[in-house]
Amino acid sequence: MFEYVQVLGQEIYKILFMLVPILVSVAMIVWLDRRVWGLVQKRKGPNVVGPFGLLQTLADALKYIFKEIIIPASANKVVFILAPIVTMTLALVAWAVIPMSEDFVLSDINVGVLYLFAVSSLGVYGIIMGGWASNSKYPFLGAIRSAAQMVSYEVSIGIIIINVLLCVGSLNLKDIVIAQKELWYVIPLFPMFVIFFISALAETNRPPFDLPEAEAELVAGYQTEYSGMMYAMFWLGEYANILLMCAMGAILFLGGWLPIIDVYPINLIPAPIWMILKILFLFFLFALIKAIVPRYRYDQLMRLGWKIFLPFSLLYLVLTASFLFFFDKLPQGNF
Repeated sequence: MFEYVQVLGQEIYKILFMLVPILVSVAMIVWLDRRVWGLVQKRKGPNVVGPFGLLQTLADALKYIFKEIIIPASANKVVFILAPIVTMTLALVAWAVIPMSEDFVLSDINVGVLYLFAVSSLGVYGIIMGGWASNSKYPFLGAIRSAAQMVSYEVSIGIIIINVLLCVGSLNLKDIVIAQKELWYVIPLFPMFVIFFISALAETNRPPFDLPEAEAELVAGYQTEYSGMMYAMFWLGEYANILLMCAMGAILFLGGWLPIIDVYPINLIPAPIWMILKILFLFFLFALIKAIVPRYRYDQLMRLGWKIFLPFSLLYLVLTASFLFFFDKLPQGNF
């Protein structure tokens, strides 16, 4: 019994050791997002609360905590309350398989990629639940848009991941990083990296694909009827998902925790620092795109996903497989 409690305590400690930094970094990247947006528009961005405005997100979070939670009279109360909880939980649960270094991973499972894909697909449910339970036309339209968009771009993300798996021969995320010791996959699979990045923008409802929250026509999309901490949970889930997509991009294409070049002064930097720097680099691109690209029209968004990205990623998959087969470079992994 004592051993069981001890193991349970260790697991809870490991989970908190992973979750607390994620929640703190979500607060920090919201600040970074707003700061980049401000600088592109020749403004300062948040700079009042705390040094360089670093505590602005904390002030916003406190404001949400103390705000009243209003549930519309016509809403389905149980589903309405469950929706933000589902969104946030799924966004955080996915981090269990992300390796920050060779030793530092919460759950080193053999099907890490599959797990990530499954959990990120489930994220749509929180949004659909929120839109439907609000019992109002704008949230419902926003939820339908969001579901269609996420499903459309998940297909191309899946095919892009298969490209990487063909080169590695394993679904384990640590194996994928270790396989990039000689060459990061961003070089041979550069077109796939670009499509993955754009699909990740669509998958996380970021500009220029923030159609579900199009202020001009849908008020605030599926979040319209939410207030207080329930709104903040949607917002937390959204940013945790963005960070997750950046982590996936870093692991699949940018060599995860590996240093840029394996030479003396550079390889002294700890592995998790490299991983964090790569995630931050990808997030910086996310923030920059938000500031400089206009929003897509809904039909353009669908056309891009189904008529351009899907055929192109399929074609590249065939090319990758052919190249590996003809040059006898197929991995002798255990699929």
